Amino acid sequence: MGVNISAFFTKEQKAEIEQAIRTAEVNTSGEVRVHIETKCNESELDRAAWWFAELKMHKTELRNGVLFYMALEDKKFAIIGDIGINKVVGADFWDETKELVLGFFKQGKYTQGLTVGIIQAGLQLQKHFPYKKEDINELTDEISFGK
Repeated sequence: MGVNISAFFTKEQKAEIEQAIRTAEVNTSGEVRVHIETKCNESELDRAAWWFAELKMHKTELRNGVLFYMALEDKKFAIIGDIGINKVVGADFWDETKELVLGFFKQGKYTQGLTVGIIQAGLQLQKHFPYKKEDINELTDEISFGK
């Protein structure tokens, strides 16, 4: 029996995650999204990259989108950033945040892991992509759910 992604998070938990995205984006022009699906039959980085493109996250002006990707049943997780971020940070830029999130996941605290990780990502993005008064929210803050 598989994981029901639509019922995995309560309405309140979804709202908490989406609020974390809004909070993370307050001081940066960076954009954060969360995508959750049931299965991942390939590398989580490859699948996250596919969803990154599918969600049109590469369409931000500064190419500074970040995707938190989860495959619940297969227990896979990845954080990936767009080319604008990758040009200015090291290859291991997201490793610390990923390890922080996984620490919560191992305790079954998925909402807390995502919210803490998203806030951390916002702080890291702020260093390279500070908020400017003309910035607009280019991507929805809603969690997307796949197959």
